[in-house]
Amino acid sequence: MSGSNSSAPASSEAPDGAAGLSFTVHSMPAPVLDERRIAHGRLKMLLVLLVCAAPVIASYVTYFVIRPEGRTNYSELVQPQRPVPGDLPLTNLQGQTIPSAALKGQWLLVVVAGGACNESCEKSLWLQRQLREALGREKERLDKVWLINDNAPARPQTVQAVTTGEPVMVLRAPREALAAWLEPAQGRQLEDHMYIVDPLGNWMMRVPPQPDAAKLKRDIEKLLRAAASWDQPGR
Repeated sequence: MSGSNSSAPASSEAPDGAAGLSFTVHSMPAPVLDERRIAHGRLKMLLVLLVCAAPVIASYVTYFVIRPEGRTNYSELVQPQRPVPGDLPLTNLQGQTIPSAALKGQWLLVVVAGGACNESCEKSLWLQRQLREALGREKERLDKVWLINDNAPARPQTVQAVTTGEPVMVLRAPREALAAWLEPAQGRQLEDHMYIVDPLGNWMMRVPPQPDAAKLKRDIEKLLRAAASWDQPGR
């Protein structure tokens, strides 16, 4: 037709006379963009974790590093702190497996003693209860734990006493497994001490044997004050 061009565009001929083919090559999406997106996501997650952990870190730095001159702790500070092992084999009195995460989410005052619970054990459990009650309105931020470190049946009278009112968390764990987390002072036994564990599951203080109740109470009150900005009552 006049004024139109109906012929196909010219193409170069191959040596054998066949029409040549032309290809347009499109670039593939660059993998580096995905890598950058992943790296950016990880950075954001890390920043969120740091923001969440900042109050905890700040409270510990304030209490243990930037301390007013003359401040002393009655209990021994554990450095570095020891997180509860994720595979710590815990069972309750019914023989049911309890995850180690059960020891997280609350300040803990821990007594370690055999199931028969001798006189020293009973004194520790009594002091544990009295100290918690003495905290007044702050007592809901502290849980009581009795870790039985042998296979002896738990003494019924003691179990009844500690589970009346605000109950003690009574759990059983092998001595060897506990020794991988908690540690007595040199020359002492695991049962000679009480142990303070923070809400993150870190063992962070070892109480002297036959502790002075008033001094131990001050230690606990200082810890609760230092953590007041991030620790809430209950789990």
